[in-house]
Amino acid sequence: MYPPRSSKSKATRRVKKRRSSKSWVLLNACLVTLIVMLFSYYWITKDNKLAQPPVKSSSNSFSELPPTADSPSIDTDSSPAENLEKDQPIPKDEAKEITNETNDTKETETIKLESPKDSEIVNEHKLSEEPKETVKPVESDDPNKIVANADTILNFHFAGDMIFSGKVEGKLKQEGYDYPFKYVGDLFQKDDLTIANLETPVTTAGVGATNKQYVFKSSPKALDALKKGGMDAVGLANNHILDQGVPGLLDTLKHLEESKLQYAGAGKNAEEAYAPEYFTRQGVKIALVAVSRVVPDTEWFATKGKPGVASAYDPTAALQSIAKARKNADIVIVMAHWGIERALTPNVNQTQLAHQFVDAGADLVIGSHPHVLQGLEQYKGKWIAYSTGNFIFTKSATPSTWKTAVFATTCTPKGDCKIKLIPFHAEIGQPVPMSAEEGQQLFKEIQTLSIGGVTINKDGTVIKPKS
Repeated sequence: MYPPRSSKSKATRRVKKRRSSKSWVLLNACLVTLIVMLFSYYWITKDNKLAQPPVKSSSNSFSELPPTADSPSIDTDSSPAENLEKDQPIPKDEAKEITNETNDTKETETIKLESPKDSEIVNEHKLSEEPKETVKPVESDDPNKIVANADTILNFHFAGDMIFSGKVEGKLKQEGYDYPFKYVGDLFQKDDLTIANLETPVTTAGVGATNKQYVFKSSPKALDALKKGGMDAVGLANNHILDQGVPGLLDTLKHLEESKLQYAGAGKNAEEAYAPEYFTRQGVKIALVAVSRVVPDTEWFATKGKPGVASAYDPTAALQSIAKARKNADIVIVMAHWGIERALTPNVNQTQLAHQFVDAGADLVIGSHPHVLQGLEQYKGKWIAYSTGNFIFTKSATPSTWKTAVFATTCTPKGDCKIKLIPFHAEIGQPVPMSAEEGQQLFKEIQTLSIGGVTINKDGTVIKPKS
């Protein structure tokens, strides 16, 4: 006898319900798994940015290149040349570190990762051997080297990154090209030497790099104002100096010479790019070497017959240049463009290179590129300032980029140096002095970021670690 229709219906519904329940459980499990995967991917890729060596290129074109770690932070204005993506991908910098930046108001935490062997990275750089051939170790001292009075004290100032395009250019046109020096006054005019990083080509011509989202181009008028403001020299080894191609670089060199501003770190060939630049002050001979470990393309490297920048991806030529400077000068200054943007602490590449530079003969190592202030270190009695932040720049959405300082430095002819920080706010195109309270807070922050027990007094004087 067949079961009643109602019994069959109930049994069918129970079977369907069980099937539906199983399907629902399976669907939910899949959704949970997908959410977990997406959440994990988000945390791994959104804020943790890997830096990488520059892209190999077979031509001078900039097509089909990945974004670099070399752009400034987000601009608060709408200028394409300066609106910088907060979470822009950063190329792999030998996978030494990732920067975990959860938002613009939080400190940057550095997490070490496993990395490829150094030999693999060196091979990645070796497209050309010309820098090694053109910059050779010096066998003997300069016979014309000046011997200064041992009691002589020289006064230097080091400032951060400078551009004169986009909103900065608009401000300068409105206020005058001397606008950046309104609050600096004659600080740079009274010293022996002032140096900063020129992170822009200076040209009225040139063709903008097509692979870069943020391409700079500044007026030659800015250089005359720099000279008048007391600037003596600039570093050119960075990731923007070829934004307008080789013609833009050559124009920059010409305009610098016309403005009587000395420079280091780029040139018409490898020999010029790596060559130390020399100054004589109070009978003391000073050498400046500038190199970059941040470039978007290996085509930017200066070679025997090609203009470009001095690279530190393979530090051989840079170390030879420092050794040459050591033999020919009383004081050797090295400017290094390196690190990861907005990272408050130096990465492994920065610390390793800095120590190599000192071992090769540097008395001072002055860093740039992160657009924030990083800490200081004294290594073998020599000071390393890992990042000097922004000086004449646009204003970003990252609060840590709003803080900067001028690094006032005194040195003896033997290269024994002392540093004092002068705190500023980095406003659009103009450094503005901090209040005493703000300065005190900045000194505490820099002291916390510094390496090896460095302390900073209330007046900004940097104190070496106790031995």
